Amino acid sequence: MPVTILMPALSPTMEKGKLAKWLKKEGDKVKSGDVLAEIETDKATMEIEAIDEGTLGRIIVAEGTEDVLVNAPIAVILGEGEKLSDVAAQPSPGAKAPVSPVKGETQKAQLPTPNQVSPPAGETVATKVATGEGGRIFATPLARRLAAQKSISLQSVAGSGPYGRILARDIETSQTAPQSTVGARGAATSSGANVAASSISEASVLKLFESGSYDLVPHDGMRKTIARRLTESKQTVPHFYVTVDISLENLLALRERLNLQAPKDKDGKPAWKVSVNDFVIKAMAMALIKVPDANVSWTENNMVKHHHADVGVAVSIPGGLITPIVRKAETKGLAQISIEMKDYAARAKSRKLNPSEYTGGSCSVSNMGMMGVKNFQAIVNPPQATILAVGAGERRAVVRGNDIVIEQLMSVTLSTDHRAVDGALGAEFLGAIKMYLEEPGLMLV
Repeated sequence: MPVTILMPALSPTMEKGKLAKWLKKEGDKVKSGDVLAEIETDKATMEIEAIDEGTLGRIIVAEGTEDVLVNAPIAVILGEGEKLSDVAAQPSPGAKAPVSPVKGETQKAQLPTPNQVSPPAGETVATKVATGEGGRIFATPLARRLAAQKSISLQSVAGSGPYGRILARDIETSQTAPQSTVGARGAATSSGANVAASSISEASVLKLFESGSYDLVPHDGMRKTIARRLTESKQTVPHFYVTVDISLENLLALRERLNLQAPKDKDGKPAWKVSVNDFVIKAMAMALIKVPDANVSWTENNMVKHHHADVGVAVSIPGGLITPIVRKAETKGLAQISIEMKDYAARAKSRKLNPSEYTGGSCSVSNMGMMGVKNFQAIVNPPQATILAVGAGERRAVVRGNDIVIEQLMSVTLSTDHRAVDGALGAEFLGAIKMYLEEPGLMLV
C-alpha cells in the first residue's frame, strides 16, 4: 500500500511550517534513512527522513510552500509493484501513513481519522470530550486553556487544524458567548475571560502615512511566533519585577585569573574564555537550587517543581531571537558552560539547533549589557516562571562604610510569573543570585 509522508512536528508547539526544499524528486528511489526534504520552522531548519523503501511517487506540497499544517500529507512513497495511478489525489483516512521522522529521531504513526487526530510530537492529548456519537474531540493545550478562560465548551467549536483538531485561533474566533456574572455595581463581567484590545487594522495604519513613503516587509514565521508568544505571555501571565545592583569587582578579578589559566592549543588559542554571562548562568542555576521554591513552572492544577536548573539563554539571530538551554547548569563548571554557549550561539545563527535544545527550561537569562543597556524588564517565557534581565556593567560611585568608592556595578531585573513566584520569594531568589555573583567563589563549594 502507498505510504503517505506527513508534515512532522519539530517542536511541541509547532502547528505549521515551511517546506523549504525537496532533496529527492518524483521517481527517485529511496530507502530508509534517506533525507527527503528540509523543513523550516520559525527557529530551525531540520531534515526529515524516509522510513520505508520505495519510489517517491508523488510530491503533494511543492518546495517553498509556507504554512503547511502539521500532519498534512506532503508526499507519497510507492512500494514495489505499485503505480502512481494507485494513489488518490489525497490519501484516504485509512491509508497507511507513517509520519516521516526528523533526522535523528524515530517517529511512526498512522494517518489519523478526523475524530482521532494524533498530537504533534511532545504534546499529550489531555482533552477527550465525549461527543454524541461516542467519539473524542482533540485540542492543543493553548486552545484548552483559552477555552477554559472564556468558558467555551470545546464541543461547540469547529476545529480548523489537521483533521478537525481545535487550535487557539478557533477559540479566539468562536462565537460562543462566555458565561457572565454580575459585578458589585451591576455591570456584567466575563467569568475567567481575558479581554484584549483589538489591534489596529493594517488598512487603518497605512492610512496614517503618505503613499509611497514606506515599504511593506511581510512577517516571517519567526516574527509571527515571537509576536504571538509575547502577546500571550503579557496577557495571561501576571508579571512582577524586582531589581538590584550587583558589584562585579570580585567576579571580574576571578574571571581574569581563570582565563589566564585556560589551556592553549598548538596555535596558542585558549580552550575556553569565560564571560560575565557564563557567571550569570551559573549563578542563576545555583540560586535555583538554593531557593527551590523558585525553580517551578505553573500549570492550572499543579506547581511543577524542577529537580535541576535548566537555564535558557536568549541569543539574538537574524530576524529575532532563540533561547537555547544549558541543561543541569548547576552541575557544570564555568568552562563547560562557556563552551556549550559558544556552540549554541553558532548553531542558532545558522538555525541548526534541535528543538530539544531550545524548548522547556526552568528559567532564562536575557543579557543586553553588551549593547550598552543599563536596565530593562524582560517578558517571562512560559512554561518558565522567571527570567533575568542583565544590564551593562559600569563604573559608579558607591558608599562603603563612610567612604565613597568607585566600583564596577551591574543592574539586573528579575521578572516573575506572580502566580508561581511572588514578591518575597522573588526577592529571596534574586538575593541568592546577587550573593553568588558578588562572591563567585561560593559557586565552587
